[in-house]
Amino acid sequence: MEANKQSRPARPRQSLSRRSFLKAGGINVVALAALVGLRKSAPPAVAADQMEGEQHSGHDGAGMVGQVDHAANQFDPHEILADFDYGEVFEENGRTVRRWTIVAVNKEFEIAPGIFFPGWVYGSTTSAASKRVGHLVGQCPGPTLRCIEGERLQVEFTNASDHPHTIHFHGIHAASMDGVPGVGRGNIEPGGSFVYEFDAAPFGCHLYHCHALPLKRHIHKGLYGAFIVDPDPDKYTGAEKEVAKTRNHQYLENEAFNEMVMVMNGFDTNFDGDNEVYAVNSIAFAYGMKSPISIKDDQLQRIYLVNLTEFDPINSLHIHANFFDYYDHGTTLTPTLKTVDTIMQCQAQRGIVEFSFAGFEPGMYMFHAHQSEFAELGWMGFFEVQK
Repeated sequence: MEANKQSRPARPRQSLSRRSFLKAGGINVVALAALVGLRKSAPPAVAADQMEGEQHSGHDGAGMVGQVDHAANQFDPHEILADFDYGEVFEENGRTVRRWTIVAVNKEFEIAPGIFFPGWVYGSTTSAASKRVGHLVGQCPGPTLRCIEGERLQVEFTNASDHPHTIHFHGIHAASMDGVPGVGRGNIEPGGSFVYEFDAAPFGCHLYHCHALPLKRHIHKGLYGAFIVDPDPDKYTGAEKEVAKTRNHQYLENEAFNEMVMVMNGFDTNFDGDNEVYAVNSIAFAYGMKSPISIKDDQLQRIYLVNLTEFDPINSLHIHANFFDYYDHGTTLTPTLKTVDTIMQCQAQRGIVEFSFAGFEPGMYMFHAHQSEFAELGWMGFFEVQK
């Protein structure tokens, strides 16, 4: 279960805050890595070339020099965007049961070219990444677990890490299933297992994360993921029933939407309590100019947006040249905000964003956090709108 680790020479750490770095001028993620003493895979000569190119390109484009090795990470942010992990479904005592096997592992992964983060992460045997390589893959964010309102959920959790961990689900469940130290089973020690079991409720866009102490460390290291409960259309009537069908993955009406999962997160690379890198789905500029998200101009778009950024009280999403409807927590079938272009979320807040580029000119449309510092340090991307 342990992740493969690469040997890299240790470098002396230097004290440098992200804010003092920004004041020095220019955004250079690779240079930042060297300045804060991160382990790097590239030799010094290559790093120098990357730094020079990044300082120049920062004036006329958004992104980084170099490429993250997604194959080495064993997870890809574009795959995570659309990977809904439905687990294994079966009937038991006349009702539908949905079951996942989740494992916590230690895993170092690349968050920007040459920048590696020593994380703790979740993996699922039924995620797209695990199926692709034929064995369990730990990833950050963890697999997006998706189910239907009213189903019985079983999550078999094994701790293959070397620290106590839990899973706490944002939803409705018994205290014994809360994944909190001192309550029910509490911490799952290294090598231990436990099955969380509860009914899927309420419908909406939710999340799960480790609740072991210190909480900020366990979340920041990468133990979190999205948890989506689709509404059951049979529970609703009229217009609500029709909307519920578009939000339920088992109905044809759902195919009208291009659905995406975006987990906003940040990384404190020198462990000073201040993030140096920001991202959606963990990789800085993952959906930048070199690898934008391609969408059709006439297709409805739906983003399941979850904020799991540690050390900053607020994160945000802004879409350029367009407006969207927002469903706070995803627990309503009518928008809680209409025709907005920016939404703020505190940590663990989440919601559903719906929009369309119908009638728009094809091209590149930016989206990013509207904290400029976050955007410049990696939380920035583009939709490539096509006919």
